[in-house]
Amino acid sequence: MLSAKKVYVMGQSGDKEFEGAKLALFIDGLLLVIRRDDRPGLPWPGYLDLPGGGKEPGETPELCVLRETHEEVGLRLAADQLIWRRYYPDDPTPAWFFAAHLPGSAQDDIRFGSEGQGWALMPPEDFVAHDEAVPHFRLRVQDYLTGRT
Repeated sequence: MLSAKKVYVMGQSGDKEFEGAKLALFIDGLLLVIRRDDRPGLPWPGYLDLPGGGKEPGETPELCVLRETHEEVGLRLAADQLIWRRYYPDDPTPAWFFAAHLPGSAQDDIRFGSEGQGWALMPPEDFVAHDEAVPHFRLRVQDYLTGRT
């Protein structure tokens, strides 16, 4: 069973230490997921993941998640499209989690990058329940789904 972790909801993200950022990106209501590479030594090999990753020097959480999303799936989002954000101090490292929604036409603009085995759109509830989804990201998506209602 997955357990909940301490969560901070913040309007500004610049005052918290973090190592990375992830994005729950909804396209026409479906969640964009990436199948992770299956290389030895990689955390969660072959699992379902979300766009995002580790920060580069000097990046804010927003810049990190926007850069990673562009690198991984070719979509360029603006910071004002990040409609939801939460800081997780132990996720398992300090990280920010964001959500954004795009219209169905954005699917045509996806250009899969060099990391991962492929991408898909799926109902977010299916991701939350999927045994092959990275467990702490399942919780983050559930936090968003619960918190937005």
